[in-house]
Amino acid sequence: MNLTGKVAVVYGAGTIGGAIAGAFAEAGAEVHLAARTEAALKAKAEELGVGYAVVDALDEQSVDRHAAAFERIDISVNVISDNDVQGTPIHEMSVDDYLSPVVTNVRSKFLTARAAARHMVRQGSGVILFFGGTSDGSVHRRWQLGGLVTAFDAVQAMCRQLAAELGPHGVRAVTLQTGGIPESIPAGIRDQVEPDIVGQTALGRAATLDDVGRAAVFVASDWGRTITGTQVNVTCGAVLN
Repeated sequence: MNLTGKVAVVYGAGTIGGAIAGAFAEAGAEVHLAARTEAALKAKAEELGVGYAVVDALDEQSVDRHAAAFERIDISVNVISDNDVQGTPIHEMSVDDYLSPVVTNVRSKFLTARAAARHMVRQGSGVILFFGGTSDGSVHRRWQLGGLVTAFDAVQAMCRQLAAELGPHGVRAVTLQTGGIPESIPAGIRDQVEPDIVGQTALGRAATLDDVGRAAVFVASDWGRTITGTQVNVTCGAVLN
């Protein structure tokens, strides 16, 4: 699973983005982190020994200007914050709070995928990678998730469309399907949420950040070249499909 010579752009410098960027770098890729907050972005990039740029993944000009500076992009990953509001019953939720993760996910992932696809179509190769995917149906009964699952489902529809249109150009689109990564949950609520995540799995454990990074490397490498338009299940059996 060698990524030597590949140029990877990872939007989002948080826990998931950092894990994927670090795994890509270890696999030999030239990695560039992109996020809005320079202080945290710079710290993460220096920690991993990768490049970085301040980019607002919700701003068309910012995304396009950043992508245009590259001669090629082989791997594009969007894992920016979902801007979701949870814990409020839908019938008591404002429309802005419900739509916040939907707009954030659909807009940012469209913009970053489009920017990457323009390079990839010209190159005749590339991988567009998302994180989230459709979840275990019982999650709706256990948690008040607002528009988050709606957002994930919308992005998966986008993934399928990208795969269909870009496939003839040698470009793949794939989602890493998560059942929740405890290490990415804020400390204040992790103790409450982690037992539920683990309890839904078939393996009795949740995926780690290292697991996510390795799965991303596999999908992005030539070893994953047959996978497109679908989800790679990293839920430890929380979702059986």
